[in-house]
Amino acid sequence: MDILVYGIVNSISLALIALGFALIYGISRVANFAHGALYIVCGFVTWSFFHALGLNYFLSIVLALIVVAVIGGLIYQLILIRVRGMPISEIIASYAIGLAILEGFRWWGFKGMTYTLPTFWDGTITIGGTPVDLHRVLVVIIGAVVVALLWAFTHYTKIGLALRSMAQDERAALMLGIDSDRMAILAMAFGAVLAGFAGTLLLPLGNITVDNGYRVLILAISVCIVGGLGSWMGSIIAAFLIGFAQILAVSYLGAQYQMVVVLLAIILTLILKPSGLFGRQKELEERV
Repeated sequence: MDILVYGIVNSISLALIALGFALIYGISRVANFAHGALYIVCGFVTWSFFHALGLNYFLSIVLALIVVAVIGGLIYQLILIRVRGMPISEIIASYAIGLAILEGFRWWGFKGMTYTLPTFWDGTITIGGTPVDLHRVLVVIIGAVVVALLWAFTHYTKIGLALRSMAQDERAALMLGIDSDRMAILAMAFGAVLAGFAGTLLLPLGNITVDNGYRVLILAISVCIVGGLGSWMGSIIAAFLIGFAQILAVSYLGAQYQMVVVLLAIILTLILKPSGLFGRQKELEERV
């Protein structure tokens, strides 16, 4: 029961972490390696509004999400648009942005256990004999709602359908009058909001640290690689596979093997099925 309960919590957490990365790549084919930095930025901005300015906690979260959305859109508009279509340059540029943000925080003295966010719901509940924090229960509920809303948004709204059309066939979308750069900016801003929202939801379970930003980036990349780059549903399924594998490793081997599982998942996927579970990239035998 411990493995089942905490496996679900961990899987939903991984899905929340990876959705923004998967969305941006699926729409614009840009691998946003500043994803982890945006996750931390939203947490820090929320902390600043709440502790430094004394604003209401949930108002601080909303304002922080707006700030992160603007930052995400500006990153694409000012930098990534100039290297779009050059995959290596996109990766280097986005990683350099994320590195500058995170190491800028470290240089500024952003370390230790000073920066924490309060949980949304205090207390514990027992599920099948397993005690679980109420905030973790809330993570599962909100995560499931976010996934459902994202699916509804991309299937039943005009903007969502435009984003899906860009993901499926950019040239056909251009012929229908959809502005690819505008959709890419929206996708970048929306992906940044998803990264920031995951941060505000998951960071209360720990501390806001620079190293957490790098960890989140690795987790997001691993989920998207295993699920298939550009596949949102594949990312969710991969999140559950990796999430339960991590909990099993912690239960039977030790907490130090949690990230080992993630790296092994990346290596095995690249060896056995480079396109991922639901990816559309060509397999090795098709390319040669």
